[in-house]
Amino acid sequence: MQRTDYHTHTPLCLHATGEPEQFVTRALELNLSTYGIADHAPMPPEQEPYDNWRMRYADAAAYREWINRARAAAQGSSLSILTGLECDWFPGIEPWIQRLRKEFDCDYLIGSVHYLRHGESVDDSVYANRTITESTEQDWLLYWQAVTDMVNSRLFDIIGHIDLVKIWGRVPGGDLSRFYTPTLDALEHSGIAVEINTAGWHKYCAEQYPSRAFLQEMLARRIPIVINSDAHAPEQLSRNWEQAVTLLHELTGKQPVQFEHRTANSPHTILHAYGSF
Repeated sequence: MQRTDYHTHTPLCLHATGEPEQFVTRALELNLSTYGIADHAPMPPEQEPYDNWRMRYADAAAYREWINRARAAAQGSSLSILTGLECDWFPGIEPWIQRLRKEFDCDYLIGSVHYLRHGESVDDSVYANRTITESTEQDWLLYWQAVTDMVNSRLFDIIGHIDLVKIWGRVPGGDLSRFYTPTLDALEHSGIAVEINTAGWHKYCAEQYPSRAFLQEMLARRIPIVINSDAHAPEQLSRNWEQAVTLLHELTGKQPVQFEHRTANSPHTILHAYGSF
């Protein structure tokens, strides 16, 4: 079974550490077949600085150089180095994301929702602790509508930490499928893969993204799954990969099947995905 990690970051996002050679050394130690670099994509220059945790557009050349150094460090090995970006979804952002894919010569794009509204990030501790007028129910409705719209845009190859809205434990009562069933319906017909993001085990919610119930439904619908770490340091690369494989085993009742998955956006890139096919 090939071990891959498509969701990793660089210091250019202002909240990660490590040199490319250190990431490659760790990838080789873990016998990864693919190390994908997908830093937080810049917002349009006229909106910068948008926040303090993403690459600036002016750093595009530095990003390419970082990836080139990683490829040089991996030369002579079987490790494949891929270029990606993790792009934030907002209504109307489509032309910018299409431009980024071309300008950065991306092998794949990860689509993520971090913001309920412009300026309000759900993974910011300020959001976790603030008093709000809207209920958690309304926040979840806003969040999952954004995720569904993102899937329907068909701009992305992987959806990142798909239920990030739970990060601080602010979860409505009852059956949560009322929020995410439209997203699953969209995914089922999209050909987009969804990641098991193992960083969730190290957050306040102490659970992988997405939840077991969501994963179970994904498996039933044969939606491709990839296992990613969201690493922000070399030692975090592919962490908890075995735990994610075990989880899939528990949910399927058998060893998860690994298969090659091509996406419509990046037909030259093969993602090593999982499922119960």
